[in-house]
Amino acid sequence: MSKTENKLEDIVSLCKRRGFIFPGSDVYGGMAGTWDFGPLGVILKKKLMDAWWKFWVEDREDMYAVDAAIIMNPITWEASGHTATFSDPLVECGACHGRFRADKLADGVNESVTTEEFLAQKVNCPTCGKCEWGPIRKFNMMFTTHVGAVLPDDTDEELVKKSITYLRPETAQGIFTNYKNVVDTIYPNIPFGIAQQGKAFRNEISPRDFILRDRECSQMEIEYFVRPDGWESAFDDLLKEYQRFLSEEMGLSSEKIHLLEVPAEDRAHYSKRTVDLEYDYPNGREELMGIAYRTDFDLQNIARASGKNMEYRDKNTGEVFVPHVVEPSIGVERLIMAVLTDAYAEDEIDGNKRVVLRLPENLAPYRFCVSPLLKNKPELVEKAKNVYQLLREKYGNVTWDDSGNIGKRYRKQDEVGTPKCVVIDFDTLEDDTVTVRDRDTAEQERVKIAEL
Repeated sequence: MSKTENKLEDIVSLCKRRGFIFPGSDVYGGMAGTWDFGPLGVILKKKLMDAWWKFWVEDREDMYAVDAAIIMNPITWEASGHTATFSDPLVECGACHGRFRADKLADGVNESVTTEEFLAQKVNCPTCGKCEWGPIRKFNMMFTTHVGAVLPDDTDEELVKKSITYLRPETAQGIFTNYKNVVDTIYPNIPFGIAQQGKAFRNEISPRDFILRDRECSQMEIEYFVRPDGWESAFDDLLKEYQRFLSEEMGLSSEKIHLLEVPAEDRAHYSKRTVDLEYDYPNGREELMGIAYRTDFDLQNIARASGKNMEYRDKNTGEVFVPHVVEPSIGVERLIMAVLTDAYAEDEIDGNKRVVLRLPENLAPYRFCVSPLLKNKPELVEKAKNVYQLLREKYGNVTWDDSGNIGKRYRKQDEVGTPKCVVIDFDTLEDDTVTVRDRDTAEQERVKIAEL
């Protein structure tokens, strides 16, 4: 019987054992909140991002794309409100001086928790066990850096101040700052979207839960520009489409996804409506992605800060207005974690326990694994190599495995999520058929090579 409740440590162990995800800088003892994608993880991540790109950009006529710089003019973050509001509640233990997010230590509070509300819960420090908390302070999560010929020991404070900028905490502002460029060069019909995939950086106080909350991640975001009176229908349409994408393209179980209408006090500063899609991860229900109605907040801020006109002129009516925006935003790592959670299972085959990763075929790192039954038989190896090359030419993502006995190869391919194993045996030399073994059912059938 399949295991229904996966433990986070099981998935973490599988990811490291099979080359999906490693701790960042592992050889030097690691670095909290950073993760490296290994050979199979890179393929999974690319396939997932490519599937998103095809669904949201290539298959639509109303979507355009940008790839903005990671380091942007610091005015960007002042105008967007990030320098003032992109903060988490930081609390420090007076005994061991450990620092934590207050809203993650206490129950029933949000990011706006006050010192009084936190202290009233009499939470013990997870490190030393004492309850000696200082006041809550706002901790801005943007990574600060310096641009230009500035030295760490420069005494010119004004020079140092002018050199300060940030690693972007989201990809959205790269879209908004290019809105006018897209309109001026493409002049798309409204409504239209601008999409971007790329890195984002957040100096999390307490990175945790594997790749769910880390300091460097990849995002896939869309800013969908609409008439001011058209945002509600666009919001509903995008929400439905995202649910379809998660189900059909990512293979996520609908019963594990929950819609949360975010109350006003918990919404981001730019949002007038937000719906979070939460997922049942091994560590509990967590946010997978969100869809927000950002009004004309960002474009109006850019207009004020830059002095540039952000208006759009309707091609048909001549009406001039500043578009409103609906934003679907998802983190790649959170989506990968959901896909792994849904795919991971433990069951028994002929009385033997196995771990199997039932990845959707479009996301599996390898579509086929080709093996000779015996690697010490040159005629089998030669025939297997021919089949391997044929499949590689057609599908690309095919792997070769001749290590260990055939049972061990099956177990390995089950763990990495390969849907089909193709085995060349002595019958193949006689009738050009091969054994094809199915990952999910472990059933085997004879198939003509030409039918593969």
